[in-house]
Amino acid sequence: MIATRSPGNTPLDPDELDGLIPDLSLKRDLDEFERKNILDGYNWALSPRRLRFRDPLTEPYVRQLHRRMFDQTWEWVGRYRNSEKKIGVLVHEIRSSIPVLLGDAQYWHANKTYAIDEVAVRVHNRLVWIHPFPNGNGSHARLLADVVAVKYGSIPLTWGRIDIAAIGPAREAYLAALRIADNNEFQGLLAFARASMVHSRVSPASWHLRFPFKKPAGRIFALGPTVP
Repeated sequence: MIATRSPGNTPLDPDELDGLIPDLSLKRDLDEFERKNILDGYNWALSPRRLRFRDPLTEPYVRQLHRRMFDQTWEWVGRYRNSEKKIGVLVHEIRSSIPVLLGDAQYWHANKTYAIDEVAVRVHNRLVWIHPFPNGNGSHARLLADVVAVKYGSIPLTWGRIDIAAIGPAREAYLAALRIADNNEFQGLLAFARASMVHSRVSPASWHLRFPFKKPAGRIFALGPTVP
């Protein structure tokens, strides 16, 4: 079984590792397999039709999104964890914490308490803090934030436009911003989530978009998912 760990990644219990679907023995192979599964989840979640008709701020959607991102990787996808972690609320608090978060987010949006991007980032931070699933919480929370942003009129967050799964300065900056946001200071995390946005007057042919969103005038966004 795979036992390699890196800072910020959730350790899996043996019974959770038993839920691994593909026959893999190396961590890098699992990372690559997960990456492809997550891309499928992005395509599902960010399709224009689904964005139009689905409400991401509902509890069934939160679980379905996790299933779509990891349905080829883990048998327990979409089910909340049943073991305690060093990060996250207690197991018995998960089912009550998720509706509270979603209710808060609905209120923030309806009452324009925060700008759309900040609503998305706050959803991301709180969901990571709850840590509802055995694994994949970071990627799942980032994609949900992207969906919230696009659903309510913005564009997907860039998350530094870098793979923050790898150990290094970018991941450390991301985790540090999350910790600061735990104390209700969101400017650092918001800045990271919108980092590397390049302004330019280039032609539309130069746009590098993974998904068919409307192109805001004068900006280039190199979009694509980051993984936990």
